[in-house]
Amino acid sequence: MKAPRWLLPAMLLPLAMPLQAADGLVTVPSPLASRAAMDKLEAAVKERGLTVLARIDHAAGAAKIGKSLRPTELLIFGNAQGGTPQMECAQSIGIDLPLKALVWTDTNGRTWVSYNDPVFLAQRHGVPDCPAAGNLRQVLSRLIDAAVAP
Repeated sequence: MKAPRWLLPAMLLPLAMPLQAADGLVTVPSPLASRAAMDKLEAAVKERGLTVLARIDHAAGAAKIGKSLRPTELLIFGNAQGGTPQMECAQSIGIDLPLKALVWTDTNGRTWVSYNDPVFLAQRHGVPDCPAAGNLRQVLSRLIDAAVAP
């Protein structure tokens, strides 16, 4: 039996769109190798005037204790202009700030970038109508999109 013509595009669509996992985690595919994707993300963050607070190589940390981990790096970044308005809505959001993005490689060798959705964070902290969350979501989404572009 021949599959309908719409089946293949329908199966490929989720691969081109960000994945929204439980608890507000957004995961976006990257065509780049993990290190290149992280380098590009870090450069994009700096180009937009944000401060890089830390770049943590989890695989290097694992190697120090004799363990093996696929490429996994965390970038911690932000600025007061972006975070303060969210904390004005609910100061407890400070536990989830500054922003973080995880670049990682899956078992098939594909690279992904994951980050917390600021709108979810606002909901988590009891301020679902915080206008800063939607603004930060747009900024973060554009930043990640630029970083994963080929």
